[in-house]
Amino acid sequence: QVRLVESGGGLVQPGGSLRLSCAASGFTFSNYVMSWYRQAPGKERELVATITSAAGSTNYADSVKGRFTISRDNAKNTVYLQMNSLKPEDTAVYYCKARYGCCVNYWGQGTQVTVSS
Repeated sequence: QVRLVESGGGLVQPGGSLRLSCAASGFTFSNYVMSWYRQAPGKERELVATITSAAGSTNYADSVKGRFTISRDNAKNTVYLQMNSLKPEDTAVYYCKARYGCCVNYWGQGTQVTVSS
């Protein structure tokens, strides 16, 4: 059974940091491209960051470049999102996604991140 379980969300003040984790099981994690998405209330889900399967090449949305870092540990079947210098506009539900090829996609259930003073 495929599972993606996000954790690490919560309430943080502007300028603070959080580290999200996504633990994967039920598929060969190292073969999959992993991404973090987010969805704020009333807005569409947007891509935040992506990391390729083995080489670890990364890409980021312009809105988070220089503040967020995506990484993965294939031995632990886990992908991370280190979020620094958080802003109120980063408030959203954050989801991880596993992708293989064009059409195999698995999603986690999401974790809430709220940036507020």
